[in-house]
Amino acid sequence: EIKDGTVTITGCDYGASGKLVIPATIKGKTVNVISDDAFGGCSNLTSITIPDSVTSIGNRAFDDCSSLTSVTIGNGLTYIEDGVFDDCTSLTSITIGNGFKGFGINVFDDCTSLTSIEVGTGNVNFSDIDGVLFNAEKTALLYYPVGKTVANYTIPDSVISIGDFAFTQCNSLKSIIIGHGVTSIGHAAFAACESMNAVTFLGDAPKVKSNDTFKYSSSIIYRKPEAKGWGDTFGGRPVKLISEKP
Repeated sequence: EIKDGTVTITGCDYGASGKLVIPATIKGKTVNVISDDAFGGCSNLTSITIPDSVTSIGNRAFDDCSSLTSVTIGNGLTYIEDGVFDDCTSLTSITIGNGFKGFGINVFDDCTSLTSIEVGTGNVNFSDIDGVLFNAEKTALLYYPVGKTVANYTIPDSVISIGDFAFTQCNSLKSIIIGHGVTSIGHAAFAACESMNAVTFLGDAPKVKSNDTFKYSSSIIYRKPEAKGWGDTFGGRPVKLISEKP
C-alpha cells in the first residue's frame, strides 16, 4: 500500500517460499512499515531480511512462519510489537540492528528452536553475550533463548536484575548459578523450566516480583550459609544451604 509517499507491506502470498529480502523502495517510494499479520502463516519462508528503511513492524507480523530459520532486522527499527515471531518454531537466530530500543510481550513465544539473538555493535540500548540478550550495560539479563541446549549456565557477574520471563520454558537447563550482584528477579523468570533441578545463589536473597518465579519448575534453591535475607522458601521453592548440596 502506497500512501503519503511511503510504502506499507500489508500481506504476502501464502505460497511464497525460500529467502525473502524486503526491498527498501517500491516504485521509488520508501518501505517503512510492515503491518499487523503481514506475513502471518507464510509457512514456506525460510529467512527474512528487513531493510534499514523499515521503522515499524506490527503485531504478529511473522506469526506462525513455521519454516523461518533466521531474521535480520535493519538499523531503522526501534520497536518490536507484541507476538511478532509467535509460533516461529524453526527460528534459530535473529539479528537486531542499531536503532532497536524495545519490544512488546510474547515476541518470541513458542520459538522453541531459538538459540541466538545478536545485537548490532552500535546499539546503545541492548547487547548480547553468546546469543543471550542483555541491556547495553549488561546489568540486566532480558532473555535467554529457549532453544539453547546448554545444561548449566552461570549468570555474568555484571548482572543486577533478571527480567520477566527471562528463562521461561528453557527446558534444556538443569542448573543455574546466580552471582552476588543480582538483587531482583522478574515475574515467572524461571517458570516451566522442567529439567532445572538446582538454582544456586551466591549472594543475599534478591527481591522477586511474584511467587511465580519458579512456577511449573521443580528447582531446589541453594544459598550460602552467610548470605542474608533468606527464609525456608524462595519463590515457592525450598531453600537449602550450599553445604547440603550433593
